[in-house]
Amino acid sequence: MKKPFCLSSILVTSLALAACSNNNSSAADRDNTNNPLNQAPEQPKEDRISDTRIKLTFNDKEVLVRMYDNPASKDFLAQLPLTVTFEDYIGKEKVSILQKRLSIDGVQAEDLSKKGDFAYYAPWGNVAIFYKGFEDATNDLIILGQIESGKENVENIHGNFTVKIEKVTK
Repeated sequence: MKKPFCLSSILVTSLALAACSNNNSSAADRDNTNNPLNQAPEQPKEDRISDTRIKLTFNDKEVLVRMYDNPASKDFLAQLPLTVTFEDYIGKEKVSILQKRLSIDGVQAEDLSKKGDFAYYAPWGNVAIFYKGFEDATNDLIILGQIESGKENVENIHGNFTVKIEKVTK
């Protein structure tokens, strides 16, 4: 009589433990299934900032951008130095279409841009410098870096302008 009671107690305990451990692992699975691209959750921007800077030079002015550490930024850096023409877009950003599209594999797109973002818009293959916040931004925007100095130089330029972009070496 004791043997069947003991065995049934062990069986019930085992099932309860298995159910508990299954619930814990499924929480992580649920978080992953909510991500439509099945990508790892985005790291906070502060953790993605690299030591790499680029310099944008135009009309005897300079803008320094600190790049983020992501595959699209690295792909952009591999194309430098570049000379491109920027134009104003909707009074909030300056844009330039790149000759070669950037790899966006494994990169989490952003929902909103803010003043000072240096970004890549994947559908058009262009880089953008946001000199105003853009509350209606698309979710196809990949932030490549953040302007450290010279924002006013971008804000105060009108019309098309040619920019030399190069990696800053120290």
